[in-house]
Amino acid sequence: MSSALSISVRALVEHVYKSGSLESGFRSAAALVEGTRIHQSIQRQYGENDKKEVYLSTEIPCGRLVLAVFGRCDGLLLSQDGGLTVEEIKSTGGPELPEEGREVHWAQAMMYAYMILLEQSLPGMRVRLTYVHTGTGEQRSLERQVTFAEAEAFAHGTVAAYAPYAALLISHAEQRDESIRRLEFPFPSYRTGQRHLAGAVYKSVAEGVNLFAQAPTGIGKTISTLFPSIKAVGEGLLQSLFYLTAKTVTRMAAQDAFALMKERGLHMHTVTLTAKEKACFREEGLCGPEHCPFADGYYDRINGALMDMLEAETLMDRSVLEAYARKHMVCPFELSLDAAYVSDAVICDYNYVFDPRISLKRLAEERKKNTVLLVDEAHNLVDRGREMFSASLRKAPFLDLKRRFKGRNRALSAAAGEVNAWFIALRKSCGEGGSGVWERCPEDLPELLERFAHEAEHELIRPSPGEPEEDGLLDVFYEVQGMLRTFKLYDERYVTYAEAGRGDVFLKLFNLDPSHLLTQSSKGFRSRILFSATLSPMHYYRDMLGAGEDDYSLAVPSPFDRSQWDVAVLPVSTRYQDREASVAPLCRALEDMTSRKGNYLVFFPSYLYMQTVFDAFTPPEAGVRTLIQGSGMTEEEREAFLAAFAPDQEETLLGFAVMGGIFSEGIDLPGDRLNGVMVVGVGLPQLGLERNLLRDYFTSRSNNGFDYAYVYPGMCKVLQAGGRLIRSESDTGTIILADDRFLRHPYDWLLPEEWRDYRVLG
Repeated sequence: MSSALSISVRALVEHVYKSGSLESGFRSAAALVEGTRIHQSIQRQYGENDKKEVYLSTEIPCGRLVLAVFGRCDGLLLSQDGGLTVEEIKSTGGPELPEEGREVHWAQAMMYAYMILLEQSLPGMRVRLTYVHTGTGEQRSLERQVTFAEAEAFAHGTVAAYAPYAALLISHAEQRDESIRRLEFPFPSYRTGQRHLAGAVYKSVAEGVNLFAQAPTGIGKTISTLFPSIKAVGEGLLQSLFYLTAKTVTRMAAQDAFALMKERGLHMHTVTLTAKEKACFREEGLCGPEHCPFADGYYDRINGALMDMLEAETLMDRSVLEAYARKHMVCPFELSLDAAYVSDAVICDYNYVFDPRISLKRLAEERKKNTVLLVDEAHNLVDRGREMFSASLRKAPFLDLKRRFKGRNRALSAAAGEVNAWFIALRKSCGEGGSGVWERCPEDLPELLERFAHEAEHELIRPSPGEPEEDGLLDVFYEVQGMLRTFKLYDERYVTYAEAGRGDVFLKLFNLDPSHLLTQSSKGFRSRILFSATLSPMHYYRDMLGAGEDDYSLAVPSPFDRSQWDVAVLPVSTRYQDREASVAPLCRALEDMTSRKGNYLVFFPSYLYMQTVFDAFTPPEAGVRTLIQGSGMTEEEREAFLAAFAPDQEETLLGFAVMGGIFSEGIDLPGDRLNGVMVVGVGLPQLGLERNLLRDYFTSRSNNGFDYAYVYPGMCKVLQAGGRLIRSESDTGTIILADDRFLRHPYDWLLPEEWRDYRVLG
């Protein structure tokens, strides 16, 4: 009996033929911006009988293995003599066009040639490889004539070279599916509401629709979404899953869930992606073969590293990836990406799916169709989406580059000077210390930035002799590329604004409504499961996250008894102008709360407000210890802060933290690790230009603009902070909501049902 495996032509030939070193990141960034445009410019030159983007597929046997190969060739051209030519187009930002085609590029074109010859029963055809320079537009085409016998031998040889790796993947898949069939829910029983959530996830995956699920903190959302998705993999409904998070702490929860299921027999390749700057072995962070031995010759060693790791490991977290990266002398970050393309489950940040700058570009459409996105703490995706799809620039770096390169690269200096001059004109239109807002993108700026990017790329590839290679230029290059990319996305959901002051000018293309682009970014995936304890009000999050008419919504009631909470409202004004007067009543309430032994957290809307109350607070007795969250805490400092909340301590502990920060979401302090929480204020974002632009935008679209821009995001922070308290059926504790607005609409309406039996403190 033969075993089958499906793979794209590109993935196949890159595995077998790609060699050499990792290149510096800015080259690939330029290629991503230019690639589509270059392909289209070549394809526009095609004749009436020529075809572009031709889908091809075939099955190639190799012993007991059958490889189902698929892909799209860039062009299939008909010559005057009736012969066919298959064309593969490649863009390059290198200093010169290749004199000879790279082996991996020829291999891709040869595989397409074989598939065409086989499909059309032809004796032979021409194979063309066309390189186009991203900066100059210069073209160079290389051609070969190939017979069917030559193409067939090449294709079968390629499959034979891939066969050992394919056999590993097939064997793993069989073992995985068998382990999933035997896998039982990894806890003695479901919590109340947990089975309902798991069932809704499975139903959504089975039907290929999206689910927006609000489930209370402590219900076990991670396992409730992972377990049914894994079962769907075992039943053939899915090929893989992505567990997407906004913060490291929620990534750890997913890893722990997979580890628990592994103990119960699950055999599933799971990889966790860590940000490049954290994963890098090199302290100086310089990439490229000239700087890093882990980048030099990477593609000559990566296949061995992957085979070794995938044969021996299933849970590939940061420590496992680092061990194999050192063993095989390969970049740990790139190793994690290569593992992600073949793993059954990927745990990673939102960026890897939604951000156009970072997303996994090589993820095949065929795999997407069989992949579910599990979006944890999905309320965070609204502002994160705006951030991903917005772009900004400042004037000062261009003035600096103009001066710095004046004597060594006149073209680059001139290009930077033109952008700087554009900003000077913008400053005049805004006035010193002023601002401007436009409902369109700047018409003349893209051309200036294109010219700057072109000159910057040449300098980055070939730095001036004896000069530092980057000199701050690379950061500006990336920012310009981000702006150019955003110009292509700009529509009625954007606004442009500028602020002038302190000798500089700031320009931003601000995404007001990320729903459309979030939907486009995740288009092609089978299903999106967006879940959080705070998707309230549901209509707001469905609007902001791009729900369709057929998508499901689910609100799971709290499984905990109302008696587990003692909720009180302290009717004090925490509005900015009243904060000085609020310090004394807040301190008295904290003194009363900590007079009962235990561990407590108090959350503030800002660091300054927190520090003011911290300095004024006097513990009711000597046995009270205080901690305060610092800005920019290291992971070790964060862990030490949380570790201080230990059960059964001799003294009372009061931690001061910031609402919406690292300790108000995703942390788990069950039992006596946390006995009470005070939330100071209703969490409203600081009044400012961007929030007011959001208010005006949504008001113009018949929504309550103030609620959309301020109230709903603010109350989300409140609910997340208060949600740290009750994590299990045995937990009890006190919540104090310190603000008189909690007694009025809409704030009281947005409180969870289990908090509404509050008492009012005198």
